[in-house]
Amino acid sequence: MMSGNEASYLVDILALLLATVIVVPFFHAIRLGALLGYLAAGVVLGPWGLGVITEVDKIRHLGEFGVIFLLFVLGMELKPDKLWHMRKMVLGLGAGQLILTAAVLYGVAIWFGVSAKSAIIIGFGLALSSTAFCLKLLAERGGISTMMGRMSFSVLLFQDLAVVPLLALVSYLADGGSTTISEFSLLYGAAVIIGLLLMGRYLLNPILERIVASQDPEVFIAVAVLLVLGVAWLMESVGLSMALGAFLAGLMLAESHYRHQIEADILPFRGILLGLFFMTVGMGVDFGLLWQHLGAIVGLTIGLMAIKGSVVYVLARAGGARHDVAVQSGALLSQSGEFGFVLFGVAGTLGLLELQLSQVLTLIIALTMVLTPFVVKGANILLLKYYVPKLSEDGEYPVFMDDSEAHVILAGFGRVGARIGALLGEAGVSYIALDMKQERVKVARAQGFPVFFGDASQVKVLQAAGAERAKMLVIALEDPEKVDRLVFLTRQAYPNMIIHARARDRQHCADLISQGATTTVSETLEISLRLTEETLLSSGVDSAEVTRVINEFRDDYYLDIVKKMSENKVVMGELRH
Repeated sequence: MMSGNEASYLVDILALLLATVIVVPFFHAIRLGALLGYLAAGVVLGPWGLGVITEVDKIRHLGEFGVIFLLFVLGMELKPDKLWHMRKMVLGLGAGQLILTAAVLYGVAIWFGVSAKSAIIIGFGLALSSTAFCLKLLAERGGISTMMGRMSFSVLLFQDLAVVPLLALVSYLADGGSTTISEFSLLYGAAVIIGLLLMGRYLLNPILERIVASQDPEVFIAVAVLLVLGVAWLMESVGLSMALGAFLAGLMLAESHYRHQIEADILPFRGILLGLFFMTVGMGVDFGLLWQHLGAIVGLTIGLMAIKGSVVYVLARAGGARHDVAVQSGALLSQSGEFGFVLFGVAGTLGLLELQLSQVLTLIIALTMVLTPFVVKGANILLLKYYVPKLSEDGEYPVFMDDSEAHVILAGFGRVGARIGALLGEAGVSYIALDMKQERVKVARAQGFPVFFGDASQVKVLQAAGAERAKMLVIALEDPEKVDRLVFLTRQAYPNMIIHARARDRQHCADLISQGATTTVSETLEISLRLTEETLLSSGVDSAEVTRVINEFRDDYYLDIVKKMSENKVVMGELRH
């Protein structure tokens, strides 16, 4: 028998899933995006909607795991050397945004009659932006590979690093300045970070090899989740944030040839939990308080977003960014973040903020999150309509993730795939290869080939390998069933993708083309043609004649496949009528 408490949790879960299935596709259909769909679903289910879910804090804690998984995946996409190249932007733009925004907001709070201590907390708490919201919106606009993406991520990364000092600052203000940050704690935290990075570089791959050798995918997924949550917990236990720990766990795997498969395994957890986090933001909008102080709260919300956006714009322009890039970055970072909920909650508990002021600030944060997608969309519309780059500004910015842009994805790195990869590399064509045999991946990577462990017959693995930015897919898998599955699923997920596929024979070629392959190559045909060519040459036939005979046969072979497909389509059409 199920207890009343357990039944209540089941109802909550069912309601969340039902809202996701109904509301999010509707918002996609009306071109408002999934993020606003999750927010709307949260409003509908929350205390001020249907009241299905009333304990928002418990759901929010679960949803925060979505932010953790998001930062983990982001850490895997950023190799340490690329992160090092961003250090000036992180320390310059990131620190400048936080300090300058906090200073302006401090002055505004003092002008409203707030005490100095409370104004400091309000300034820093509202200066932070939402990592989850910004990265979700960035994913819909080219990710962090764009200049806007790099600038925005630099600000977000510095803000995540500032979480621990800001919490220490709240304790310091609450104790009247008697609390000091222990140098030992800082050194201990730095030592743990260095130790984890070294472990990721030298120990993680051998451990994962042992796990993969067991040929149990469930254990592999369990290890991936254990790594994320384990490192996040470890960072929290030494006084750092769980979000920073998850990002660090991703960095540990950034150079691993298992990272694409791990990312694909994590994606379902990240998607569901991140959607749940966005729902909790919608649930947290206190419409009673909003209605009671409607004019003041709306005015403060718009003023806050204007201040934050303006500061980012000024700093971005000072750093050499184009006008449109600076505007987009300012719009994206104009909201306040989820850490504000924590900071104001702690400050309220310690008596640094009045209860009603803390509730108003929390509501303002939630409203800025709700408004951000509209602000970003509006900024893009205005830029497209009124902004024309000057001739001096039309040069493209360097691509940040240049190793995963306009590349070829090579599915399978066996005998055929390895030859294709070697020739692509010789010709200077960028590619990423995927293979499920760990020994093959290990040997190939030792020889310098960009081969990663992953099941290429799963679209989510292709997505992790950057399929959205790839220029084509080459399928060199040995299993015909996996080739069939991959062609069909890829064509559904990426209608415009160029797909070159390896086929077994004539019939297999026809089947693959009907499923969406752009071109196919029959392995039995090419073997027979090569043997025939050698036989004819050894028999004394002129080489030009041999070439003519072979080419005509090849052309007729593939033309016959196209004719058979056309005939089948005609027959199927007649049967339908």
